[in-house]
Amino acid sequence: MRIKKITRRRTTPSNETEMATIATAAANLSAASRLNTRGFFKPLSSIFNSSRFRNSSTNIRALSAITTVGTKSGTDLNENETKAHNQLLACPICHDMLIWNGDPVFSVDATPKSILNCTTCKKAYTGNETHLDLTLTSGSKKYSEYVPASSELFRSPVVSFLYERGWRQAFSIWGGFPGPEKEFEMMKDYLKPAIGGSIIDASCASGLFSRLFAKSGQFSLVVALDFSESMLKQCYDFIKQEDNISQENLILVRADIARLPFASNSIDAVHAGAALHCWPSPSAGVAEISRILRPGGVFVATTYVVDGPYSFIPFLSPLRQNIGQISGSHIFLSDRELKDLCSTCGLVDYTCVRNGRFVMISARKPN
Repeated sequence: MRIKKITRRRTTPSNETEMATIATAAANLSAASRLNTRGFFKPLSSIFNSSRFRNSSTNIRALSAITTVGTKSGTDLNENETKAHNQLLACPICHDMLIWNGDPVFSVDATPKSILNCTTCKKAYTGNETHLDLTLTSGSKKYSEYVPASSELFRSPVVSFLYERGWRQAFSIWGGFPGPEKEFEMMKDYLKPAIGGSIIDASCASGLFSRLFAKSGQFSLVVALDFSESMLKQCYDFIKQEDNISQENLILVRADIARLPFASNSIDAVHAGAALHCWPSPSAGVAEISRILRPGGVFVATTYVVDGPYSFIPFLSPLRQNIGQISGSHIFLSDRELKDLCSTCGLVDYTCVRNGRFVMISARKPN
């Protein structure tokens, strides 16, 4: 009988931490398997939802990625990454995957020149010099729709030009917004599960956060998404003005927040900065975000809440309704409304941080 020699892999100092992480996760699983949920112990779900177990899971995911990099060539990784990205974009009408006319290229300059086809709807989607148009009415020559006043306002070239030249800065004065850099630091913990994955900057405006996401180097694909053509044009110009932004795996897409052109369960994270209150139907937008997020995917958003002394204003609720009907925007009267909005749309683990009227919320899609 031939005896097969087994060689034991040596543990080097560089991977001792990784091995310890795996051991910690294994210990957690072992402890969970011995639980008696009918006794005095914690239920099994509390172990899996604990921060210790989540951190272990995140580290294991990172270790798996490191192992893959070590065993595959750069060419294989690029091909797999492109294939995964190729399956993200979907027809906004039927949500079937879009077929690229040629090799798919995800970059600021190349993607807008692409043509994508839906084999189900027989419709082709094209772009222009700055972005890819994946709205329902893309390519329409005669038909047009009325747009709510709040949406139409941000389609103005004047507002787009002023957005980073005083408009967004004013949010700190009247709304308590900390500012883009501080807000980015605040959301980093929420976005940890999405590191190495794809992120959509929904209602990106002139691309303040899209550029921060791209410069961080933490995401394999950044999608700057907005309904306003002029905002996307301004976003494109700002990207071109900065030298320290990689223009690969960064794309600009025009889309309707209530009809997102992405496959279900395909996106790792969605961010919406100072945007929820501008959406004609926040529930339609959050429901779409819930649809496209992968299980465990993260939604992070900032908006403002009119509560505190403002809650004593007579007839505030009917007044809000009248304002919303006229402007197409939404005023939140408490952060409990935001929690209810997320849970209604299928998101869990809601958290929020307040600073005056400013609120940052986070929720995730159940695993």
